[in-house]
Amino acid sequence: MESKNQTIITEFILLGFTMNIEINIGLFILFLVIYIVTTVGNIFIMLMVIINPKLHKPMYFFLCMLSILDLCYSSTVLPKLLTDLFSDERTISMSACVIQIYFFFFFGGIECQLLAVMAYDRYVAICHPLHYPILMRWGNCYKLMALVFILSFMLCTVPSIMSPITICSNQINHFMCEMLAVLKLSCKDISTSELQIFSFSFITLLLPLVLILLSYGFIISSVIKIQSAGRSKAFSTCTSHLGVVALYFGTAMLMYFGPASMYSSDQEKYSSIFYVIISPMLNPLIYSLNNREVKDTMKKFLVKITH
Repeated sequence: MESKNQTIITEFILLGFTMNIEINIGLFILFLVIYIVTTVGNIFIMLMVIINPKLHKPMYFFLCMLSILDLCYSSTVLPKLLTDLFSDERTISMSACVIQIYFFFFFGGIECQLLAVMAYDRYVAICHPLHYPILMRWGNCYKLMALVFILSFMLCTVPSIMSPITICSNQINHFMCEMLAVLKLSCKDISTSELQIFSFSFITLLLPLVLILLSYGFIISSVIKIQSAGRSKAFSTCTSHLGVVALYFGTAMLMYFGPASMYSSDQEKYSSIFYVIISPMLNPLIYSLNNREVKDTMKKFLVKITH
């Protein structure tokens, strides 16, 4: 995103939530706790995967990558938000705002595609177990991750660089530099930019979701044929992933496929909290509580530390 300004704008003002100091203190404590839980939880997941040889499988490799991604995703927004809660100015430079938008789209695109890859991994493991060691060998896993990074860069970063807008105001009605909120500052008609964002949102959000739903459609049809004893075990490996998918895609699609009138409203601002701040915190908790192998590793690790 470049800006060809009519008035020279070197920084933006993030309006945030409120200027009430008492509310801001409460929000600071809340978001600080969320950031600590997010950081500790995701580092803990990575540590569990690294120290336990039994978790050196493609499924947990992708889970480890998801934890790294969630850590980067929340760190793009939360440190600045925590600082702004006790600041009267709440300014962000033009370059810092552009960087935040790029990283936000880049990490968001990776997460969408990574969740689709994780669904494919479960599909192969349950529907084609005999071919799993071949289809999901480590070389293929690394290639899938490289493809995810390249596609995310092409689909999310390059279009934003090639679509400059003319900025006339510097007050962003948001707690971060969010593309939809920044578009509202344009002097010119933004219908083309809105259509472009909708198109890329379709590719980065809807297509991965379709692939996820197709994978689980095949999984369900295969699991139904399994005896009840093995059925629960097969479903247990999928429930955590489905919970993460529902939380992330549900809130992201609500915002990016919502009406244009929501772009400058508080509703859009609060909706983004769920997939930017809440989702990275809940992902490690969901996987830790629902995955028996992760829980067993966690118990052994805690016992080893305490003794």
